[in-house]
Amino acid sequence: MMATDRTALICDLAETYGVLNYKELPVETLAALSVGLREDSRIRMKLSGERVRTETLLLAAMVDRMTFIAWTKTEDAQKGANRPRSIVDIINGKETEGNVLAFDTSEEFEEAKAEIVGKR
Repeated sequence: MMATDRTALICDLAETYGVLNYKELPVETLAALSVGLREDSRIRMKLSGERVRTETLLLAAMVDRMTFIAWTKTEDAQKGANRPRSIVDIINGKETEGNVLAFDTSEEFEEAKAEIVGKR
């Protein structure tokens, strides 16, 4: 976990257990606390490749279904036009919404910023 994202693990330990200095803990205790983090903690989501909590994904799926059902009752649906965009697909990165960039670290952001500013 520490090798994957040290900052995420530190934040999760502080939020969940109130541990502000993990280096003071015995390794066995740190390992036990880390394994005991909830499945929607920052580090566990990063390790599993999840972008959002399961509850958020389920809510997005419900909205997708409702908008699809409503769309099927329209004239556009009869023509196959203007089908609603899937929020689940947007969340999962299968469909993008505009030119959105996201960064995992401030260093990545600064590199991208320097590249963009340098092009002007």
